[in-house]
Amino acid sequence: MSEKVLMKGNEAIAEAAIAAGCRHYFGYPITPQTEITEYMSRRMPQLGGVFLQAESEISAINMVYGAAGAGARVMTSSSSPGISLKQEGISYIAGAELPCFIVNIMRGGPGLGGIQPAQGDYFQATKGGGHGDYHNIVLAPNSVQEMVDLTMTGFALADQYRNPVMLLGDGVLGQMMEPVEIREKSDTPVEKPWATVGMRGRAKPNIINSLYLKANELEDHNKHLQEKYARIQTSEMRWEEIETEDAELILVAYGITARIAQSALDKARENGQKVGLLRPISLWPFPEPPFARLAKTAKAFLTLELSAGQMIEDVRLATHDAKPVHFYGRTGGVIMTPLEVYREICKIFDGKEGK
Repeated sequence: MSEKVLMKGNEAIAEAAIAAGCRHYFGYPITPQTEITEYMSRRMPQLGGVFLQAESEISAINMVYGAAGAGARVMTSSSSPGISLKQEGISYIAGAELPCFIVNIMRGGPGLGGIQPAQGDYFQATKGGGHGDYHNIVLAPNSVQEMVDLTMTGFALADQYRNPVMLLGDGVLGQMMEPVEIREKSDTPVEKPWATVGMRGRAKPNIINSLYLKANELEDHNKHLQEKYARIQTSEMRWEEIETEDAELILVAYGITARIAQSALDKARENGQKVGLLRPISLWPFPEPPFARLAKTAKAFLTLELSAGQMIEDVRLATHDAKPVHFYGRTGGVIMTPLEVYREICKIFDGKEGK
């Protein structure tokens, strides 16, 4: 695909994964991401790839484990409660240091919740979600084009660091249609000498495992993982800043909420209010440097989320509470409007926030 075409977000993710060399997909349908599964069910057979609708999300993530261990570029996708079921397998994959790509198109919760968009899975995605000390690399697009770009980036990062990468979207981005372009393919095979593909002349077999029965060996493995995570934190922070140079109030938002925030920012600027936007693109590693820098010049921050307040904790940590960090959120699948956000902006400028 070289020209721009109109695509739904979920389908654009799937086509980008194919362009990135994914030929193995294992999943289970759940709204609002089912189009990914449906699209892959058509495309994988056309490409000589493997598509399998597993009997459950638990089965699907363990199939991902097996394919990744054999060196395949592999992905799965789900939505909120389905991702919860995959958490044990994700921890195993992280512990075994296997690359894979996981998509979560979030819906409202907790529990079964509803199929409307939400951002209540931030903690689950960025703080591990499963058991043990591990991290996923977490990328948060705010457009269908960025869904394409970050999918291709995600597969590359997964292979580079031998680590799960999660694309964290929401039901709006998954269902909306926008012009997209898959600019270049990145499906060149990556050498994986660690993969379990037979002896092939080696003296010893490759063994992939996350089980260490001796405590000191498991501790050594954990130290190795933490060193890797430190390298990721140094090299893979991603963010976007809009009109932050002279901003007195910094809006902080990711995903679809960042686009809503930008509309409110535009209105504020029209009315002479110095407002900027800081959009984290990598949710883990969280982009701390711009927060520390802007905390020296801005007067306050306003964190916007489709949740009861999760990313705000990382914002407070990143700013070291040097300036007030306000919050506005909607839950249950209710989407905030630019006018709502602008009213919150006005409250802060008028000194009436929280009244």
